[in-house]
Amino acid sequence: MNKALKIILTGIILPAIIVVLVWLIISSIMQPVNFNKQKDMREQVAIQRLKDIRTLQTEYKSANGKFASSIDSLKYFYENGEMVILMQIGSMDDSVAVAHTAAVKKSKRRITPKDLYDMYLAGDKNLVFTVEQKIPVRDTLFNGREDFNIDSLKTIPFSGGEPVQMESVVRMVSGVKVPLFEAKMPYKLLLKGLDNQLRINLDAERRAQNRYEGLQVGSVTAPNNNAGNWE
Repeated sequence: MNKALKIILTGIILPAIIVVLVWLIISSIMQPVNFNKQKDMREQVAIQRLKDIRTLQTEYKSANGKFASSIDSLKYFYENGEMVILMQIGSMDDSVAVAHTAAVKKSKRRITPKDLYDMYLAGDKNLVFTVEQKIPVRDTLFNGREDFNIDSLKTIPFSGGEPVQMESVVRMVSGVKVPLFEAKMPYKLLLKGLDNQLRINLDAERRAQNRYEGLQVGSVTAPNNNAGNWE
């Protein structure tokens, strides 16, 4: 081997090969690290979206006696529906007001919270009671949440616009009809664009643990108090 060739091999090619090998080793180490970092970030966004869906479903059921079957129904409820809240008038710690309220109730055979509220509006501020009030859903839920967008609830984040997989049913549980719902975001869609083999490995790991391959809130197969599988 002549001197010039030896210089090229030892001084240029060999160091280049070493650099490439080191890069490949570091890349193979960092690949799952970066995957998990991106997975955790995407999960946080998805979990908040599923929590918002659960909040709306809970209020929808309170108003309608069942869960919504679609995100569009939840959106309509948010934009046009009403929810009932209990408004406290006066304080139970005010003994004078409590005694006055008791006297008012005793003086009338039938008196409702609405009657008391009308009296309160008419000028009797020395009353203590609770009254139901209907208020627009959008004026109450997610108030002050700058990151909330009702239109975003329909899609799985980072999926390119794929819809959230949601359904609702009414099942007989111990002889009682129980409304149930679930909303799902499979990893196949939530982690779209990330290393596919690592995602496949994650799905296989979840299946081995008898867990859903993704994020899910609620269940249509068994009551779980609308829990999320991340909780």
